[in-house]
Amino acid sequence: MHIALIAPPWLSVPPAAYGGTESVLDTLARGLCAAGHQVVLAATGDSTCPVPRTWVYEHSMVDKLGSVTVELRHVLHAYASIGDVDIVHDHTIAGPVLSAGLTKAPVVTTNHGPFTDDAVAIYRSVTPRVAIVAISHDQASRSQSVPIARVIHHGLNVADFPFGDGAGGYLAFLGRMSPTKGVREAIEIARRAGVPLLIAAKMREQSEREYFDTVVKPCLGGDVQYLGDVGRADKLELLGNAIALVDPIRWDEPFGLCMIEALACGTPVLVTPRGAAPEIVDDGVTGFVRPTLDELVSFVPRVASLDRRACRAAAECRFSAGRMAEAHIALYEEVINRRIDDAAVPIRRRLDAGRSRATA
Repeated sequence: MHIALIAPPWLSVPPAAYGGTESVLDTLARGLCAAGHQVVLAATGDSTCPVPRTWVYEHSMVDKLGSVTVELRHVLHAYASIGDVDIVHDHTIAGPVLSAGLTKAPVVTTNHGPFTDDAVAIYRSVTPRVAIVAISHDQASRSQSVPIARVIHHGLNVADFPFGDGAGGYLAFLGRMSPTKGVREAIEIARRAGVPLLIAAKMREQSEREYFDTVVKPCLGGDVQYLGDVGRADKLELLGNAIALVDPIRWDEPFGLCMIEALACGTPVLVTPRGAAPEIVDDGVTGFVRPTLDELVSFVPRVASLDRRACRAAAECRFSAGRMAEAHIALYEEVINRRIDDAAVPIRRRLDAGRSRATA
């Protein structure tokens, strides 16, 4: 197949630091190529994903995050430049809405965020013309009236994640500087358990800076440190040397890439049972899934006794790049074949009508 992937214009693919969607897109593009398919990626010009690429913006547009005009220009250029492809997998919001007038190829889209009322209205408007992918069963259960074509968990090139022994003796937090991610709660868990905590978190938006200044910064010092928004090498070192990833999320997160990154490093996860967390972490095997801070604190001493090889095995079996690529390929083939079958229906009807007249 010749497959077009359209990334959002906000970050490069892969991202220099934080960027879950862009990391997944990079992994998917590589996985599709490894499976023998041709891939063209519409992203920003600073992307380094090793596939043919097209772009209108030379650099990531994170400083214009959410701009309608930026996304529209990016989408229009993407569809005009991807050429003759068998299928388009669009990861933007605007693209699937506009795609009917921009391409003759079938279109698939992935919702990387929650099914808010606004998102539901948008996705409902494009079905059944566009096949919609959910990234977890929990997210799919919240899609309201939007039909979900597939649930496909994110995947990783697990071999690129060094297996760690947790010898650093600390807990790690990885994510965004946001109350929904539970940064303050992670600090409380670590302090009450008497274990150091290293925090790596994106902090670019005003709301993130305000949360840091008012809530998190006063709690820093001693055995709780904020490292900033770390790059890939530092992230892998952080996760591999950690006793566990502590992820006390306070919202129904659609997936949670940091959890499978930790598992790939052999690092178990302490997490609240919100969103997709119970789909990712096997309670008592690859971490502990508990609803209260008291329980998460009480399980910190036990988490170090979990088999880190089981964490790595879970990532290899359930969250590999190959598994993610295979699931997408199966969906693409189904969508293409359905398009061919749908196109053949009027022809079959005309042939059947002709036969009926001939025998009348």
